[in-house]
Amino acid sequence: MTSPTRQSPRDARGSSPSAIALQMLRWVDANLEKTIIFVAYVACAGIIAVEVVRRFVFNEQVAWSTTVPSYMFIWLTWPGAALGVRLRAHLSFGEFRGSLPRIGQYVALQVDYVLYLVFAAVAVYYSYDLLNLQIDNFSTVPGTFTLPSWWFYLATPVGWSLLVFRVLQNAVEDFRDLRSGRPLKITGGLANLD
Repeated sequence: MTSPTRQSPRDARGSSPSAIALQMLRWVDANLEKTIIFVAYVACAGIIAVEVVRRFVFNEQVAWSTTVPSYMFIWLTWPGAALGVRLRAHLSFGEFRGSLPRIGQYVALQVDYVLYLVFAAVAVYYSYDLLNLQIDNFSTVPGTFTLPSWWFYLATPVGWSLLVFRVLQNAVEDFRDLRSGRPLKITGGLANLD
């Protein structure tokens, strides 16, 4: 008579907690900017659509309906810039870079990354000043009494921090490609959006 095989607790659940955490981290890495952009776009478009109907059909309008979509656009812009870096979709003079020798392509990519990091340092440094000013003054969105404006100003340091993270990811990937002999990714674009 054969004895039934015992499943380990890991097999019974399907995955270990570390495997689940790694899977979630990979999902966040692949979808964070896209999710932020989607939520901001839906909120922006939804508010505008509803308020257009309210204005022209019911002859009324909420006071904050022109301000909040503008602020939501900030949440579209900076995480969108980070997504552009991840996809390598920013202006890169790909034809010129393609004609460079391999080491020249690598150096050009690294110059891009240094410029991104310098500009990010400036943007994050000064955006924190503005963010702290909004928090210290208990600033609210015009037309509301309770919606803090700092929620929207937080988009700049968050977006630029994401951009720095994506720059570092690309730099590591380029270094690995250079050492392994794989072709460098000197062009990208929205076709890479999965």
